[in-house]
Amino acid sequence: MVIQNVQARSDDFIRAAACFALRRACLEQNKHKGPSFGERKIEMITELKESEFHRCKKLLNPEGHLEVKAVFEENHSDRIFVDDRLSPASGFIWLGSNNGIIFIGDAENEPFNNELKNFFTSAIKPEAHKAGLTGFEAIGNHAAWDTTIKKVFGENITGYKQRVYELHKDDYIEDKEPVIEQGYEVKKITKDILGNRDDTTYKNIGFLQTKILEFWTTYEKFLTEGIGYAVVNKNEIASICFSGVAAGNIHGVDIETVEFYQGKKLAQKAAHFFVRDCLENNIIPYWDCMEINTPSVTVAESLGFRIKFTYFWYRVSFEDIQ
Repeated sequence: MVIQNVQARSDDFIRAAACFALRRACLEQNKHKGPSFGERKIEMITELKESEFHRCKKLLNPEGHLEVKAVFEENHSDRIFVDDRLSPASGFIWLGSNNGIIFIGDAENEPFNNELKNFFTSAIKPEAHKAGLTGFEAIGNHAAWDTTIKKVFGENITGYKQRVYELHKDDYIEDKEPVIEQGYEVKKITKDILGNRDDTTYKNIGFLQTKILEFWTTYEKFLTEGIGYAVVNKNEIASICFSGVAAGNIHGVDIETVEFYQGKKLAQKAAHFFVRDCLENNIIPYWDCMEINTPSVTVAESLGFRIKFTYFWYRVSFEDIQ
């Protein structure tokens, strides 16, 4: 998913970077050559070009995931596959940020649903394997997809409950901001920091750079559309909190602390800087985490975030798709 838990659920940095590079290359190909999977002559499912994404807007759940809405902001390297290029009724979005796939539109579209397993095996699996992915996270943009996902990919796949929170100005609990040890400093993520041209150069700058490119097509896109803060210790980045996804005035939080620095409340500190910046600029912070991830839930609720909705995601292994 777009929003990382305090202990990240994403693939490791190398695999995520490979996945990003592969999808961006495919995205560039689609701009010029049209849908790559269309050439496979799969009748029911085809990939849209970016210029065709607008045809899917009617399929979106207005109360659903921020990641789906962000597809149309063109800040992320997402891909869309549908049942009908001209008049889609069902489809799915392969998120450019990780191995999440969100199903949209009519969940009871039998011709589309009947083709899904074969399409994932013959078309999605080979590309995913190039990026080192052995499976994917299947998510429904509305609850009706939960039944369909299990029907298509197996009743025994494991589901995990997610909580989605939002924070509004009147709910922000500023007095819960932690005091951190001396020697740490909170810095806004700028062009100079990303380029390692700040007053201090950071030996693990790749940690920050890779995280940004997991979610944004370029540093420039992030710097223009996103917000971010880093907690640093001398010449090392210890924790980061930034916009992993944005749509309109809503920004999804991505937060992660380097393992060596965990347990020092650095993530909470960075989060306070992030949400204050958002609220001062009329931006609504959006937090998505697993219900069983107690550290992430604790941080969110200590800031004043309130639950907006819950949903399930399902871990699907390509090896289990027969």
